[in-house]
Amino acid sequence: MNQSIKDQLKGKKILFATVPADGHFNPLTGLAKYFQQAGADVRWYASDTFTKKLQQLAIPQFPYVKAIDTNAAGIDNLFPERKLIDDPIKKANLDIIHGLVYRSSEFYEDLQQIRESFPFDLLVSDSVFPVAPLVKHLMDIPVVAIGIMPLGEISVDLAPYGMGLLPPQNEEEQKKYEELRELASNVLFKESIDSYDALLKSYNISIPPSMLVNLLIKTADLYLQIGTPDFEYIRSDLGENIHFIGALFPYTQKDQHEPWFDKRLNEYKKVVLVTQGTVEKDVEKLIVPTLEAFKDTDVLVIATTGGSETANLREKYPQHNFIIEDYLPFNEVLPYTHAFITNGGYGGSLLSIKHGTPLIAAGVHEAKNEICARIGYFNYGINLNTENPTPEQLRAAVEEIIINDLYTNNVTKLAGELNSLNSNELCAQHVVRLLDKIAVL
Repeated sequence: MNQSIKDQLKGKKILFATVPADGHFNPLTGLAKYFQQAGADVRWYASDTFTKKLQQLAIPQFPYVKAIDTNAAGIDNLFPERKLIDDPIKKANLDIIHGLVYRSSEFYEDLQQIRESFPFDLLVSDSVFPVAPLVKHLMDIPVVAIGIMPLGEISVDLAPYGMGLLPPQNEEEQKKYEELRELASNVLFKESIDSYDALLKSYNISIPPSMLVNLLIKTADLYLQIGTPDFEYIRSDLGENIHFIGALFPYTQKDQHEPWFDKRLNEYKKVVLVTQGTVEKDVEKLIVPTLEAFKDTDVLVIATTGGSETANLREKYPQHNFIIEDYLPFNEVLPYTHAFITNGGYGGSLLSIKHGTPLIAAGVHEAKNEICARIGYFNYGINLNTENPTPEQLRAAVEEIIINDLYTNNVTKLAGELNSLNSNELCAQHVVRLLDKIAVL
């Protein structure tokens, strides 16, 4: 660890705060430990869902008190109407309003209470933690936001975020995207934009209304984007507060466990890993079609279910070429894998790239269409443009990945870039510069 960084972080009180979702909490754990090991007093405002992890990390927790824990209760259980919505725009509006905007005052009350006993110098949040502007403007505390999904900043060069559209290829598409940006602001996302604007105005905060993801990026003192420019579309108007930091992965403790291995890895020349993360519980979307695609073939399929229907799947698919587990250490599986089938989780996608494994992406909701679109656009894999792929689509995609070196070559190049970056130290350098800048004001 850089001694200068260590000296400047020592004694700083840093509060991490995240919305209650694995993909928002986990990527920040490595950074939190890095700051703690540098001598900062690190604590975390988090859902009780993460109490055990924080105990293992030896990071003190401030639990949700006023805030409704949408993770523990399950957002579909809290808002049953969500299950009936197929349109990704409508679902995004509901998620933003009920999961973020309506929670903002609750989060802020909790943070005010926390500040009384822990007068934090800096807030580090995931990129959609909705209270960051309140902390910045009302508490006068600097905010560092970590971009845990592809960059959502609105740009004159791109379509509106959330639609999964590729960069324009000609003037006609540029004009179309300009119209779409207007449509997104004034029609499609107007409900959630107006809802958050009303929330800010209730605290006498005046910020030009915008899509929530964009607004949170613009208002952060520092926005540290997970990923690299080579996994992001080119913008001529990139915000000056935005910096790419490479692949920020969860903290892992060095232990003495035996590395994962299955003897079937020596029996098969083609190995496929499939997962649909921990949030998506419907195994019929991705895992079942993958198993159907490769029953009794020369392809070894390793499926992780996230704890959903593992026993039932093992009973239904007892084939020798299937390994079905709740969880597996991807760092130990991916070195054997020729293709990674995913619904577009950002952390898993970057981990696959880190190991030089091409991807087959099939996701739509929760901004996963943006991740899948980038995978296809940059030829780091194949985007199937659906969250319900058929076995035939999956089989054809795996065959294309295996026979076409384009994808492996591209992923290998990006892996070299990711693996050359010390992401935690990069973040620390940016944070130290921010704190120095504030100190002289």
